[in-house]
Amino acid sequence: MNETQVSFQSGDSILEGLLANPGGGAPAAVVCHPHPLYGGSMHNNVVEAILAAMWQAGYATLRFNFRGVGASEGEHDGGPGEVDDAVAAMRFLLAQPGVRKEGAAMTGYSFGAMVALSAGYERAEIARIVAVALPLAMADARIADGGSKPVLLVSGDRDSYSPVAGLQALKSKVGDSARLEIIAGADHFFGGGEAELSRAIVGALSA
Repeated sequence: MNETQVSFQSGDSILEGLLANPGGGAPAAVVCHPHPLYGGSMHNNVVEAILAAMWQAGYATLRFNFRGVGASEGEHDGGPGEVDDAVAAMRFLLAQPGVRKEGAAMTGYSFGAMVALSAGYERAEIARIVAVALPLAMADARIADGGSKPVLLVSGDRDSYSPVAGLQALKSKVGDSARLEIIAGADHFFGGGEAELSRAIVGALSA
């Protein structure tokens, strides 16, 4: 899928992103990158594995750099500002010609998965959430009471930042709308496991 460089407004800042839009009423998917303070950006192997899955599933996508990363203006905000960035990214993507207004997905990896959960539950226009390697060992996931949106949790069984037991407890809390996919042999960084990660996401989205 071809991606085009774009920029969009989030609060007082202009953020950079890469847009892939096949048109024809494709649903929208925003992809949020890992933690900026640990070198995270939209140019990441797991972000690209998520993109590959969303493209295979027929989505238009926008990956972007959070505030203070790359050419995006502003400063890291520790979470709340990044949630605003993700919401602004989705608003921008849904405004593109040929992008369907229904069925949008907010997706993310690691810190970006936490952002995707928060933004996904906050906005009515987001229909589903994909959270890869949710770092439950570092922070609690904020899930709205009574939240019933489909949530896909994907992690490796060797990921100490995203422990399986914590994910299982979160799945139980969310209820029937949550699905958990565990990838054998994968750690938090999915080195060499990107294709398997993509397959797991595509399979869950089409189930």
